[in-house]
Amino acid sequence: MGITTLPDLLSYEDLSTQGLTRYGLDRLIESGEFERIAPGLFLRSGLADDTTAAWIAVAAKRPDATLCLLTALSLHELTDEIPARSDIAIPRGTQPVTVRHAPISWHRFDADTFSIGRTEHALPDGSTIGLYSAERTLIDLFRLRHAWGSDLALGALKQWLRGRGNSPGSLLTMAEDFPKARPAIQQALEVLL
Repeated sequence: MGITTLPDLLSYEDLSTQGLTRYGLDRLIESGEFERIAPGLFLRSGLADDTTAAWIAVAAKRPDATLCLLTALSLHELTDEIPARSDIAIPRGTQPVTVRHAPISWHRFDADTFSIGRTEHALPDGSTIGLYSAERTLIDLFRLRHAWGSDLALGALKQWLRGRGNSPGSLLTMAEDFPKARPAIQQALEVLL
């Protein structure tokens, strides 16, 4: 079997279906064709930068993991800040994943509201990782403003309001499920509008 026919992401469980042994996988890693991105998970070298490789590993091991807070804000182009680490939410009561290459800040969100505003973000290997919508990200920033600062939340809200098709009403409707954030968002919208 040629290297070009192998999938971009391999796990130990995939080896037999791909006609590979652990020894063969070790040779692929030694030759630089694949790299270990998490325990038992290997990615074709050069396919992704370190941060994206970490997201691929997280998505493979925790399908419910969701990019959130500053990372999501950056992907939605609602901040000029460059995240120093990836912010990833998982449902409260679940465990994070060990990942190599890139720093991750794990956040545990309430399982009852975890899926609100959750979308998918495409990754270069063909998989996806969860991504909170711009509206959910704004709600989380207002909800957690004691930790993230009001300036980040207000700046992102101003940027979001400038976007075409963004509706303050839809933001407030989604915020109804987050009683700690809704009053602050409503007050900010009254000042800004």
